[in-house]
Amino acid sequence: MNHAAYDGPSRRTLFKATGIAALAAGGSWALEGRASAAVTSGLPFQFKTGGYTCVTDVPDEMQPWRDHTALRVDTGPHDAEGVRMHLVNGKQYDHPVSQLQYGLQNVTSYRQTQDDFYLKRAQAQAKRLIDRKVRARAAWWFPYPFDWSSGAHKGVAYKAPWYSGMAQGEALSLFSQLALLDGVSPADQQLYRQIADGAFASLLVADNANPWVVARDKAGYLWIHEYPKNKPAVSDFTYNGFMFAALGLWDYHKMTGNPLAEKLFDGSLTTLFQYYPNMRNTNWMSDYCLTHGVPNAKYHGVHVKLMRQLHWLSGSVKSAHISDMLMDDYPHPALGSPGGQIALAGGVHTFYKFGATGAITATKKLTFNRATAAPSSQRIRIQGRGIHYLISSGTAKGWYTPEAYPKAYLRGEWFASVYRPTRMATFPAATSIGCIKVAENGDVLETKTVRFAKASTAPFDRRAVVNGRPMIHITAGSLKDFWAPASQILPDGR
Repeated sequence: MNHAAYDGPSRRTLFKATGIAALAAGGSWALEGRASAAVTSGLPFQFKTGGYTCVTDVPDEMQPWRDHTALRVDTGPHDAEGVRMHLVNGKQYDHPVSQLQYGLQNVTSYRQTQDDFYLKRAQAQAKRLIDRKVRARAAWWFPYPFDWSSGAHKGVAYKAPWYSGMAQGEALSLFSQLALLDGVSPADQQLYRQIADGAFASLLVADNANPWVVARDKAGYLWIHEYPKNKPAVSDFTYNGFMFAALGLWDYHKMTGNPLAEKLFDGSLTTLFQYYPNMRNTNWMSDYCLTHGVPNAKYHGVHVKLMRQLHWLSGSVKSAHISDMLMDDYPHPALGSPGGQIALAGGVHTFYKFGATGAITATKKLTFNRATAAPSSQRIRIQGRGIHYLISSGTAKGWYTPEAYPKAYLRGEWFASVYRPTRMATFPAATSIGCIKVAENGDVLETKTVRFAKASTAPFDRRAVVNGRPMIHITAGSLKDFWAPASQILPDGR
C-alpha cells in the first residue's frame, strides 16, 4: 500500500566518545547529592491533570524517536569529534537540541543495524552535552552558548547562555535511552542515568528564580516552555517543543518508574489537549505557538505526528482524535516518489493555477471522453480553496485539479494513522453508509452499504485517505476489513 507521512512516503520511515566510563566513577562529573535528592523531592507546584498515564507495553517501533535515523555519512555541520554543530554568522556553536536529536537518531540507527559506528557517534553527542552542562538550582542544565532572537515572534530574544524546556526534555530521552541500550557498558549506563536524573530535576523547580523552564499559567495548567521568558506570561507557549519534552518524560518514566515523571506527563497532556483549539486553524495549518498565532507548515506536520505518538504512549483517544483533525485541516502535500495516480472521470474538468495566498491566477478546461488517469506529485490544501492535486505530467502538467470523489481522486491508501490501542467508532442510527474493500492500487474489491436501526459501534485500527476520502479500517464484526467513510462515523475521543 502507499503510505505517505509527514517525513516522506514510508509509514515508518566513527568517532569515539572517550572518557565516558571514567566520568561515571565520580569526580567533578558525579551527580551532586542535592540534585539526586531533587528527583524525588516533589513537584514545583500543583497543576491540572486529566488522569493520563504512561503506557508501558508500547512496541519498540512506536516509542519516541524510533522513526528518526542518521545517515552514515554526515553532511551536516559537525566538528572533528563528530558532534553536531550550529552555524551562526559562519561560526560554529554547540546547540543542545541539535546534538540531542542527532544523538537520538544515531541511537535508532544503532538499534536497527547493531553497528558500533552509530553508538559511538551517539555517545560523542552525549559526551559534549555532559562536558558543557551547568549546575544550578539543584539540577543540571544544557546551555545555548549564542545569542538568538526570532524575527517572526516578537519578544523572543536571548543573550547567551540561555536554556530551553525542549532541550531539558529531550535530554531525558537521549540519556534514558542510552542508559537502557544494549551495547552500552554498565559504567556508562550508570552515568547516563545520573545525567537523566539531573536533567529531570530541572523540571522540578518553579519559575521563581533562574534558570527555569517549567511554569503554571493563570488557569492552573502546566507548561514546559521551549522559550521561557520572565514573566512566564510573555513566553512563546510553543506547542511542538512542549510535546517533545513530554516524550522525554515518557522515556524517563520508562527507565525509572518515577511517579513524578508520570505526574508531569499527565499535566503535559492535559495542557496540550486543553489548548489545542487555540493553536488549531480549521482547514489550514496550525500555529507554531499560542502567543503569536503564526501558522507553520513544517511544525503543523510535527503536531500531527506527535499527537499520534502521544496516543500510543498514553492510550488517550483524545490525542488520536486531535491528530486526525489536524491531518484533515492541512494534509502533508508531498506524495513521495514516484507519486500517485489520480482517477479522472469522463467529462469536463477545470484545472487551476494559484498565487501564494490562494488566489486563482489561471484556469484551463479539459474534456475527457472516458475515464482516465494522471500522475500527481502533491495532494495539497490551497488556502480557502480546498484539497487539490498537482498534475506532474501530460497535458495538465503543472496545473491543479480539485479533489472531488468520484470525479477526481487519488487512488489507493495514503497517509495512514495507525492506532494502538484499537479505537471505537459509532455508526449513527438510520444512516446509510457505503463501505469498501480496496486493492493496493485502489481497485474496489467489494462494496457493502449498512444501515443500523440503532447506533452501533465497531473497532478500527487505522485511518487513511482511501481513494480520495478519509476513511477508517474496521477490524471486527460484519464489516471486518472494510473501510468506512470517516465523515459519516462518530469516532471516540471527541
